[in-house]
Amino acid sequence: MQGILTIMNIRIKICGITRTEDAKTAAHLGVDALGFIFVKKSPRYIEAQSAAEIVRELPPFVSRVGVFVDETIEKIVEICRIANIDTVQLHGSESPEFCAKVPLPVVKAISVNDKTDISIIDTYAVSGILLDTWSTGMSGGTGKAFDWNIAKKACLRNEHIILAGGLGPSNLEDALSAVQPYGVDINSGVEIKPGIKNPHKIRDVIRLVRNWKR
Repeated sequence: MQGILTIMNIRIKICGITRTEDAKTAAHLGVDALGFIFVKKSPRYIEAQSAAEIVRELPPFVSRVGVFVDETIEKIVEICRIANIDTVQLHGSESPEFCAKVPLPVVKAISVNDKTDISIIDTYAVSGILLDTWSTGMSGGTGKAFDWNIAKKACLRNEHIILAGGLGPSNLEDALSAVQPYGVDINSGVEIKPGIKNPHKIRDVIRLVRNWKR
C-alpha cells in the first residue's frame, strides 16, 4: 500500500469559482475539484442556486466542494442539496464534534502561523485537513503563503493534508517539493481579480502539478 501511495497524483482544487466558463475550463484542463464559497462576506461569494447552474454544466468525476465558515449544519445541508455539493470545507471555528455531525465528507481548514500547534489536526476525524495562512479577521483566502515546514510536519501526522495559501504558478513547484501534500487548493494565484479566473494560469498550475515527480 505504501508504494501505491507514493505514486498517487497530487489532487488539484481550484477554489472561488463564480463563473460557468471558469469552471468548465478548469474541469476540461483536468482539475480534481472545484470550490464554491458560500460565505457572504467573501469577495468570491456565490449563491446556492448560481452554483447549481454551474455544476449542471460540469462533466462527470469533478468533485464539487462547498466552503463554509461557522454555518449551522442545517444551512450547510440545505445549500449542499440545492447546489449539488459533494464535499464540505469548513474554515471557521468548527469543533471536531461539529464536523462529525456533517452528513457529507468534510475537509477541515486550519489557519496556520508560527505559533500553531499542529497536533490539533489529530482531534479531527475528517476526510482531509487543509492548511491555510492565518490572518486576523480572515478565514482563509489571504493570498499569502505560510512556513511550509509546518505543513511538512503535518503530513507526517495525516496523509490527507491539502496545502493552500498564496499558491500559484510562480511558487507551486517549490511548495510541492517542500511539503509533498495530498493536494493543493489554489484560488487567488490563478485569478485576474476575485472570482474571475485566468485560464492560462489554471493550465500552468495543472501542468506543473501533473509533471512534478515526488
